[in-house]
Amino acid sequence: MVEDDAVAALAALAHGDRLKAFRLLVKAGPDGMPSGEVAEALAIQPTRMSFHLAALERSGLVSARRVGRKIYYAVRFDDMRRLLAFLTEDCCNGHPEICSGLPSPNDAAAKEDVT
Repeated sequence: MVEDDAVAALAALAHGDRLKAFRLLVKAGPDGMPSGEVAEALAIQPTRMSFHLAALERSGLVSARRVGRKIYYAVRFDDMRRLLAFLTEDCCNGHPEICSGLPSPNDAAAKEDVT
């Protein structure tokens, strides 16, 4: 991944509604979800959610496909992995195995750091 692509992806995630939508789409898996269901699940106006989903699509983190009258959005997992690899490739002076011990979001200590 080149730096410009990483910056675009991180900028797209740097908004609360987009981050929530991205995390919801990660949970939905490769089939994704219709934009209306994403908006409903997050209690966000559909037009506002469409704006945010389009920003995520432009960043390359999600893809969109039309099925009838609905637009389904899905995470591009390979691109998400490339972003994560880019962020950690220089971890600890060329020793990325050190990063493998990072706490998961479900760990109590990780939850305390977020709040």
